[in-house]
Amino acid sequence: MKRFGLVMLAVALCVVAARPAMAQGVRYGVSAGVLLPMGTYNDGDKMGFVGGVGATYWLAGQPIGIRGDLSYSQTSHDEAVSVAGHTKIMGGMASVVYALNPASAPARILLNAGLGFYNVKIDATGFPSASESKIGFGGGVAVAFKMGTGGTRLIVGTRYTSVSTSAKLTFLPITVGLTFGK
Repeated sequence: MKRFGLVMLAVALCVVAARPAMAQGVRYGVSAGVLLPMGTYNDGDKMGFVGGVGATYWLAGQPIGIRGDLSYSQTSHDEAVSVAGHTKIMGGMASVVYALNPASAPARILLNAGLGFYNVKIDATGFPSASESKIGFGGGVAVAFKMGTGGTRLIVGTRYTSVSTSAKLTFLPITVGLTFGK
């Protein structure tokens, strides 16, 4: 219930921020989806969830934007190969975004790549928690669909992400979200 309240607060803040954002070339948004562990991360953890907020500043008259994202995700350990527990990842990423279509298109394809900083916490039953904060990088694609005549868009995206922890975590979040603004 606490998470639901936080998600609703994030949505409300995005709606309130949408009007000023429309005048400034900034888009704000929220997203949620599934997190698919890859590589060695996939050996010990199952699919999990991810949620996030972000903002993109579009350069005037250009198909290029600067984006900042904050996200939280959690996966459960696969008890068939490991002990019970969870892996929690919290972090942020700064990215460059390139739009393949004009802003007026009904569906806009977006490419992105960037660097981030993440905290990875592993909780395992019977063991003390372990936590590491490291740099990560990512690259991905999204499609933003216009919703009506306003500035709201439904966005579906994914971004391969690698965090340079001692066990090198790689994962693929697949998210659906709403963006507001210009």
